[in-house]
This record gives sequence, C-alpha cells and structure tokens, in this order.
Amino acid sequence: MTDPVVVTGVGMVTAAGIGVDAWRNLLAGRCAIGPVRSFDTGRHAAHIGAEISGFESPAGAADAGRATAFAIAAARLAIADAGIAGAEGVSRAGVVVGTTSGEPAFVERLEDSRAAGGPSDAALRDLAVHYPGHVIPARVAHDAGFHGPALTIPTACAAGNYAIAAAVDLLRAGRADVMIAGGADAFSRITFTGFARLGAIAPERCQPFDRHRKGMVPGEGAGMLVLERASRARRRGARIHAEVAGYGLSCDAFHMTGGDPAGSGAVRAMEAALTDARLPRDAVSYISAHGTGTPVNDRLEAIALGRLFGDAARRIPTSSIKSMIGHAMGAASAIEAVVCVLASRDNLIPPTIHYETPDPECRLDCVPNAAREHEVRVAMNNAYGFGGNNASVLFRKWES
Repeated sequence: MTDPVVVTGVGMVTAAGIGVDAWRNLLAGRCAIGPVRSFDTGRHAAHIGAEISGFESPAGAADAGRATAFAIAAARLAIADAGIAGAEGVSRAGVVVGTTSGEPAFVERLEDSRAAGGPSDAALRDLAVHYPGHVIPARVAHDAGFHGPALTIPTACAAGNYAIAAAVDLLRAGRADVMIAGGADAFSRITFTGFARLGAIAPERCQPFDRHRKGMVPGEGAGMLVLERASRARRRGARIHAEVAGYGLSCDAFHMTGGDPAGSGAVRAMEAALTDARLPRDAVSYISAHGTGTPVNDRLEAIALGRLFGDAARRIPTSSIKSMIGHAMGAASAIEAVVCVLASRDNLIPPTIHYETPDPECRLDCVPNAAREHEVRVAMNNAYGFGGNNASVLFRKWES
C-alpha cells in the first residue's frame, strides 16, 4: 500500500486508569475489578464489576452521558497525543465510535421515574437528547471541532474494531484526512442484569484461558485512536506510533449469543486481516485476545487460533487485559487496540492475570501474571461479539 493508514494519537479511559496511567497499571498487572458500587446487585448471584472510580466529566461535557464523557475524554487525549488540536483541515476530519449499549442510564432513569409515579419531563427530555446512538460520535465531533463524517457502529462487543475498520476505509478512499476511531460504553444495570441472568459473570475474578475460569466481568471505558494517511502525518511532522496494516470482518451466522463451535467465523476474520495486510501468518508476534473468561468463548477462541496458526499458536504471546479491567463491551477492542499500538511501540506485552492452571483445551502462551519484554512487530487485535460479529485488526510497528 503506497500510503498506509497510521496511528498518530491514542487515548484511553479504563478502570485501571486514564491515559499513560492505564498503560502503566496494565503492565504492572493491577486488577481493577471489585464489588459493584453504582447500584444494588442483591437480586443477582454475581456482585463484581470493573467500574471507573473518580472520573469527572471533561469541561464542557457535564451534561453528557457517562459513555459520551468517556469518549470525549479519550478523544481529547488522542488528539493531544497526535498534536492536531487546532490544525487545519478539520472539515475533512471525522469520528467513528463503536458502542454496545450507548447510554442506557437514561433508560434506567426513565424507568425509575415511572416507578416513582410517572415519567418526569426531565427524564423524557434526557432520554431524547442523550440516549440515541448517534449522540456519542456527534458530541466527540462537536468537542473536537471536526466537520467530517460522524458514525456510530453498534456491532456488540466487536464494535470498537469495526469502528477502526470503518475509519480506515474512509481514509483509504480519500473521503477524510483525519479520523478519530474507537469505542465507548458505560457500566449499567441493564448490561449487568443481562449477563447475570445468562449466568455469565464470574463470582470472584476474571481468569481468561485458565482451566478453572468461571465467567466474564462487565466493565466500562473508552479507547480512541487518531488515524491519518502516512503522507499527511509526515508532512506535519507527526510522531507515528504504528501502522494499521489491515483488518478483517466476518459473521458466524450461527446463533445470536453463542459462537460457531468450530471457530470458523473468527478464523475468517483473522485470515481476511492477514490478506488485507499482505502478511503471512508467521508475521504475527503478539495477539490481544478477546479473552472474556467464559468457559465457552475462551475455548472457541483457542480453537480458532489453533486452526489458523497451528502449533505456532502455543508460542505466540496471547494475553487478555479483560482479566484486569473486565469487558468494556463496545469499548473493549478499542482499548485493546490502544494496547496493541503501545505494545508495538514499547515492545512490552501486558499480562493475563489470575492465570494459575493451564487448560488443555486452551493451549496458548497467555503471558501469565507478569508483563513481558518482547519485540512486537505485528500485533493482532481480536474481538468477537453477540450476533457472531467478528473483527480482527493488525497493527504493524512503524519504522521511519
């Protein structure tokens, strides 16, 4: 590709911290999962989550929903990192945000007001103004002063990677010069209740790929990347973190919540990403796993990796930061994309914590319990969501 799409800025808001603090804490293997504080979980069997504590909405976003505020905060970090604040060409700068639930808190507030005697005018107004899915990228665009396309991608837990793919397409096609792409979701009663009723939430901790894993842990946050073509980045003297080498998308077309037991859809997405990047399988040096910690999903992911990489799947470092920050839904793969970029930049891989007992059905190098120094030339970021949505994005180390 003569003018590759590159990453010039990153920002993340996570339960492990914000920006560089999050990266340091992830490398340190610090667990940000604990008892749910924002609502009563007494009616459920599970009581843990990965909530962001001490977060304050950015200036100018006090009225925004929590996911929107996360998105704005992460985008500001990415823009500052990229050095494009106040730069020319904002009419051709756009935003793509992936989300699973948008702003469900406004639905919850409406239901609370109904239970208290009838829907209040304030609850109805907030629902109309803040809940619709288009609000998050629109508010990010307004905050950044970007006048290009503003899109919402609602492909469940793969939405962050889908958003990055959509932004890459717009840049490759010459329809935009700069894109902010990522994902945002907030912790909510609605999401927690859904997973609790599925029996999918772990009782104490998240243990991806461990033989005794018992489930996932809901989380929240946002991850944003500034993407542009390499020629533009060079002209303005930008620091380039990594190249978005390629992506692949697929659908299992199998079940609305369960994945294809053979892992075929995940394999297709990874193969498509490698084809798009014109890279062989043995070029991949780190895999950021979807790694939710549920018995079925982790096994399916391991099967898919084994089908694609063969015996090499046991040797490629493959970690899941969900063991530390839970599953941030539509933001998960966007945060993990930021981690892939930083891993390739710094040659450091964050660990999978709480990994104690190898599972013979998940024969992977899970980078257990401690970060690892490792040359990351190509990082693969995998995300799999309800509906069978699969998305793999490849980030290549940038060498000027």
